Amino acid sequence: MLKWKISLFRPAVLAGCLLSSLSVGTWAASVTDLAGRTVEIPAKIERIIVGEGRMLPSLAILDRELPAQRVVGMLGDFEQLDPGSYAQYRQVYPKLDQIERLGRSSQSFSVEEAIALQPQLAIFSLRGHGPDVKDTATLQRLSKAGVTVVYVDFTKDPLKNTEASIRVLGQVLGKQKAAEQYLEFYRSEMAKVSAGLAKVKRKTPMFLESRVGLGNSCCETLTHGMLGTFVSAAGGANIADPLVPGAHGTVSLEFLLQSQPEVYIGTGIGNPITARDRNSPRIALGAGIDRATAQASLRHALTRPGFAQLKAVQTGRAYAISHHFNYSAANVVAVQVLAKWLYPAEFAQLNPQATLQTFFQRFQPVPLAGTYWIEAGQ
Repeated sequence: MLKWKISLFRPAVLAGCLLSSLSVGTWAASVTDLAGRTVEIPAKIERIIVGEGRMLPSLAILDRELPAQRVVGMLGDFEQLDPGSYAQYRQVYPKLDQIERLGRSSQSFSVEEAIALQPQLAIFSLRGHGPDVKDTATLQRLSKAGVTVVYVDFTKDPLKNTEASIRVLGQVLGKQKAAEQYLEFYRSEMAKVSAGLAKVKRKTPMFLESRVGLGNSCCETLTHGMLGTFVSAAGGANIADPLVPGAHGTVSLEFLLQSQPEVYIGTGIGNPITARDRNSPRIALGAGIDRATAQASLRHALTRPGFAQLKAVQTGRAYAISHHFNYSAANVVAVQVLAKWLYPAEFAQLNPQATLQTFFQRFQPVPLAGTYWIEAGQ
C-alpha cells in the first residue's frame, strides 16, 4: 500500500503547501525501490531522466506517452546498441532524437547536464550501462539538487526483480492499474513454464554463449546472473555453471568439445546495420531482422573452428536468441523459448511467438516486426 504524506525533502514544496492549503503537487508517495531505499516521490512528475535509453520499452508498458511527454534526458545506448528497436520507436515518437543525451555510458554520464534539465525524477538501474547503484557520487549530487532517484532492475537479476520493478514504476509514475495488468500477463506466462517443468525428470545439459562475435575468443558465457538465470528458470543446466562462480566468465572450446552439451544457445547482438555484412561474426536478431538473415547469421557463427564437431550442432539443436531480452521486462518470452528448446516434448503446446505478439499488441506502442530467436536447423 502507498503511504501519502507531505514531502519534506524540498523546502519550496513545503512552503507552497502551507500557502495553498495542501494544493495539488504538494504530496508524495513513499516507495521502496530495488536498492531497498525508501524514497518520497512527488505526486506531479513532468520531467524524467532515465539511466539507459533501452529502458524506454519497459517504461512504455506503463505509459505509452512517457517517451514523448515526460522523458527529457537519457543515455545514447538505445540507438547505439539496439538501432532496430530505436528506429521503430522513432517512427512513433518523431521527437525522440531531440531528447537530451546525457552520455553513452556510466563513465560519460553528465551529472551537470542532467541537473540542468531540471528533472523531478531519475530512473536508474541496479546494474547497467548507465549510472547504477554503486555510483553513490551521482546519487548524492542529484539528490542534493532536489532530483528524486529510483532504482529498478531488468538486468542484474531480471527474473527475480522484474515484477518488483514494474510494481515500483507503477507507483512512481502513477500507473498502478497498468502495472497490475502487465504483472497479470507476466505471471500467467511464467506459470506456463512452471507447469511444463513439473513433467521434466532430467535437466538438459546445455551451453549458453553470450554475445556471439563480440570478441575474438571462445567462449563467454552467462551463468549465475543476467541471462544465465533464464536457463535455470527454463530447467536447463549450463555445463559452465561449476566453472564460473559469478554472473559471467569464459570457457575454452576444448571444454565444450569434451563436455558435448546436448543444446547450444548463443545470444545475438547483431542488428540491421551489422546484418548487412554477411561476414560479420555476430548473430543478427531483433527488430528489423528477417528470419532468413537471422538463420544465415547463426549458421555463419557455427562455422567457427570446432563448432561443427559439437553434437548439438550435428543434431540440429543449436539456437540463438536476442541478447536484448536481458534488458527487457519481456524476459518471460525468452524463458518460454529456452524451455521449448530444452524440452520440446513437454512444451509442445507452448507458443512463445504468440506470447511475444501479445506483448507487443497489448503493451508496446510499436508493432512486432523482427526475429528475436532462431534455430540453425540441419
